[in-house]
Amino acid sequence: MIGNILVALVALLTPDFAKASKVLAANQGLYKGFLAAGLVWGLYLGAAGFQVRMFFLICVAIAGLYGAATVGRKILFIQTVPAALGIIALWLGW
Repeated sequence: MIGNILVALVALLTPDFAKASKVLAANQGLYKGFLAAGLVWGLYLGAAGFQVRMFFLICVAIAGLYGAATVGRKILFIQTVPAALGIIALWLGW
C-alpha cells in the first residue's frame, strides 16, 4: 500500500516537473542550435573558418564536460569526445 501511495505521489509530481523542465529543455535546445549554427558558419567560410570551427568545437567540448559532470557521463561520449576528435583533426589538418 505504501508503495502504491508513493507511485501515485510521483505520478502527481511528474506533470509539474515536466512543465518546469520544458523551459529548461527549450533553453538547452536553443544553445545547441547556436553552437550548430556556429559550426555550419565555420564550414561555410571554408579555410577562412578554421578559427570559427575551433572556437565552436571547443564550446561544444566544454559544454559536454560540464554536462558529464552535472548530468551524466554519457554526455562525455556523445558530445565531448566527438568535439575533441574534431579539434584534433582540424589542428592536424586532416
